[in-house]
Amino acid sequence: VQLVESGGGLVQAGGSLRLSCAASGFTYDDYAIGWFRQAPGKEREGLSCISHKYGTIDYADSVKGRFTISSDNADNTVYLHMDSLKPEDTAVYYCAFVWGRVCPYSMDYWGKGTLVTVSS
Repeated sequence: VQLVESGGGLVQAGGSLRLSCAASGFTYDDYAIGWFRQAPGKEREGLSCISHKYGTIDYADSVKGRFTISSDNADNTVYLHMDSLKPEDTAVYYCAFVWGRVCPYSMDYWGKGTLVTVSS
């Protein structure tokens, strides 16, 4: 399984960004993809998770109402649309893959990450 994130960058507070995660290298459809982030000096934080087979979606309370996860099943791409960004959203954002329906903290495969910087 390979995961490639894109879409990070510099944005002003209050702005929006859309991250993409292109997944490849698998055929079985019972999997989930999640978005995580890690800010300097902080632990990795789970943000959102989407099940490919069941369509279920979960969000962390810290991003609920601001971030939206979606997927394009035709090309196995998962998106994270982020609105009302705050300086504290600055972090490296990772997508990750797990077999099954839910996203645990320890996923099976990880992308290399994309940096999001929110300026005040």
